[in-house]
This record gives sequence, structure tokens and C-alpha cells, in this order.
Amino acid sequence: MSTSLITNLSEIFTADATQTVIKDAAILIDGEKIAWIGEAAEAPDADETIDAGHRAALPGWVDSHTHLVFAGDRSQEFVARMAGQDYAAGGIAVTTAATRAASDYDLTRLLLGRAAEALAGGTTYLETKTGYGLGVEEEARHARIASTVVDQVTFLGAHLVPADMDAQDYTDLVCGEMLERVRPYVQFADVFCERGAFNEAQSRQVLTASRDAGLGLRVHGNQLGPGPGVQLAVEFGAASVDHVNYLDEADVTALAGSWKNWDAGSRSGTAGTVATCLPACDLSTRQPLAPGRELLDAGVQIALASNCNPGTSYTSSMAFCVATAVLQMHLGIEEAIVAATYGGALALGVQDLVGSLEVGKRADIQLLNAPSVAHLAYRPGMNLTGPVFRAGTLAAGRL
Repeated sequence: MSTSLITNLSEIFTADATQTVIKDAAILIDGEKIAWIGEAAEAPDADETIDAGHRAALPGWVDSHTHLVFAGDRSQEFVARMAGQDYAAGGIAVTTAATRAASDYDLTRLLLGRAAEALAGGTTYLETKTGYGLGVEEEARHARIASTVVDQVTFLGAHLVPADMDAQDYTDLVCGEMLERVRPYVQFADVFCERGAFNEAQSRQVLTASRDAGLGLRVHGNQLGPGPGVQLAVEFGAASVDHVNYLDEADVTALAGSWKNWDAGSRSGTAGTVATCLPACDLSTRQPLAPGRELLDAGVQIALASNCNPGTSYTSSMAFCVATAVLQMHLGIEEAIVAATYGGALALGVQDLVGSLEVGKRADIQLLNAPSVAHLAYRPGMNLTGPVFRAGTLAAGRL
């Protein structure tokens, strides 16, 4: 197996437990994994040397929350919302109709295009959800298609109750035949526990059935107002609760308590429920930004994700999310990067594989057309992503 040395790096931000910054650095790749990291002057020999052009390096983004299997357009809904119309969960039905009408070929083509856009923006590990099928055959179809493109698939049959179905009848369907049909293609299950979607009892039913089926759990919670989503997520030991815009003291305390057996200094122990913040969505829906600063200060592990979807966050730019977290959520640049890399990996249970630059981990590395990672927030809105390596191979961009 050949080795490659990426050298002439202005700096490396490792996003490891020590959040190390190495100046004038290099990274040795052996096959798909990182074999060495350090100062370029001390670099070992390699079969191939890659001149990084004095760029900064950091881990590839881990986007732990997207909705990429869809067809259609909801730009007019966006325009109306910007003009003052409130966001409501019901807009999902518009996308459902368009997605059901799309062929396998078209859905796959669209998904491949969106995954390629994310990769070009530095995302090297990608999750997506079902949830625009809302029927047994469609949800199974979407799960199958997604499983051929992205790294992990989450079952979100419990996204919205179809207009022609009783809420309890639909919940029973999600927990029965629908869950059985999607099970071969998915790793997690999710529920939209929110007004206009699924109430506490229905959400509890979905989480119980999904857990019994052996799936990991997540919850869309506390997005549009206070609610039981966070408490349910912690109670069920969910890997993450996502959105978390409206939290009270009890919610923050519950989330912090879920991390009591986790040592952040060594990144060891039993992981709790990650609070996934979705700032691009918050801006689009004009909800208050998730309290990332308060959650971090309370000892909660947070993630940043794009929530790329056609209705409320049509972007896969994790760099935009990082800049927003720094400029408006009061996170430090290194805290925001960790949330968008290691935090996402924690939320997906793959923190031993990706999410930081460490010896033995997969060589998922993005280079910035900038001398330091600070430029991600210092120059907001600029496309600073340069070459992107995934599993040790140049996957996007040019050297």
C-alpha cells in the first residue's frame, strides 16, 4: 500500500480532544488512513509528496442531518416566509407530492448531485433521511435509493401525517409495515415531535418500535416551540435531538445529565444525547437560533448540521453553518469546527472513524484556500474550500 505526504500546510486544526493547531505542518496518509501528523520538518518519507500550497487543513465536515431525497421546488414558500408568513410543518406535503411522482432514476440523479455539492464543500461523511414518501412503498423506495449514495440513512416516516389519513392509523403504519420494509436500508429512525406533526404519545410509540427493531434513535424536537422532544430523546437514549430552538432549564439539565458518564477531556465513556443545532434552518424559518453557547457551557456535546432540504434550509454548506455559529451563536471558531466535524460524528456514532484528524482514523481532510481556519468566519460567505480528500483519495477540488 502506497503512502502520500501532504506537506506545506500553513496549519492543521486536528479537532481532536486537545483541539491542537500545528503550524507549518504535514499529514502522512497510508492507504485510507492517517499514519502520521506533525511539523513538516519532521515528516517521514513517503512514496508520494503532495504540495498543499500553504493551505490550512481540517477534518472533512460530518453532516449528520439532511433531507436530500426529494424532487420539486418550494422557492415560493420561502419567498412568502420572508414576507412574513409563519413556517408550519405542513409544507412537507408539497415536497411529498413531487417526490412521489419522480422516477427512481430522477431521484438517484438528484441525490447524487446534492451529495457531490456537499463533497465539493468539504463534507466527507453524509447522513440523509427519508420522510418525503409517507407511505410504505415510497418510504422503502427512498431508503433503498439513499442507501446507494450516502454514508448513513435515517428512517423518518414519522415526518408528517398525510392529509388523507388518521394520525393514529398512520403512526401504527409507521411502526409496523413501513418500519419493517425500510429496515434493511437504514441505521437510525427519527420522529418529528412537534405541533402539526407527531404528539408525545405518537412519538413515544415510534421511538419504542424503532428501538425494538434495533435502530438507533433521533428526534426532531423543540423547533417551533417548547415541547417534549428533548425530554423524550434523553429518556430513550437517542443519539441526538435536532433543532433545539426552544429549551427551558429542565431541557438543558436533562441533556447535560445524559453526558454524566462521558469524559470530554479524553473523549471516552458513554456518550449522551447530542444536541444538533441547525443554524441555516433557523435563519430561513426565522426561529431563534439554537442556544449552542448555553448548551456547551452546560456540558452538552453539540453538533452543527446543514439540514439541507427544499423547504427550510436549501443549502449543504457546512462552512456557512460554522460561520453563522461563530457570528451569531457566540461559538469560538474552533468550537464551531469541532461541532461540525467531531460533533456530527458523535451524533452518528462514527467518532472512532471520522470527525477529527488523528492517527488511525480515515483520511478525510479538507484544505482551505486560506492560511488558517479562522478565515471560515473571518470571511463569511466566501467559498474557501479547496481540495478535499476522502478515505485518502482526492475526491473533490484541485491541488
